[in-house]
Amino acid sequence: MIEVTEKAAAEVQRILTEQELPEQTALRVGVKGGGCSGFSYTLGFDDQFNEIDQISESQGVRVVCDPKSFLYLNGTYVDFEDNLMGRGFKFVNPNASKTCGCGESFSV
Repeated sequence: MIEVTEKAAAEVQRILTEQELPEQTALRVGVKGGGCSGFSYTLGFDDQFNEIDQISESQGVRVVCDPKSFLYLNGTYVDFEDNLMGRGFKFVNPNASKTCGCGESFSV
């Protein structure tokens, strides 16, 4: 399962409302090859789902992930930070054996 923290859920809800996205819109998370550690995280909004997608709900947010990405992201949670170092979503992935300094890529 992929979860979101309260702070991340609040930010997702703010964006959904502000951008007037359809009610069925979900937070889509995934991974792609690249980045300085091998894989990069992807994050976006989607209202189109495949029957093979992993779909769950966390903190009132529907989270969607393709099956290949789910192999790397199961157990991950998405947080949101807003501090002097920056503002944005952050992945906390227990499956990652190494992450880069910026936290946007990982290896297993």
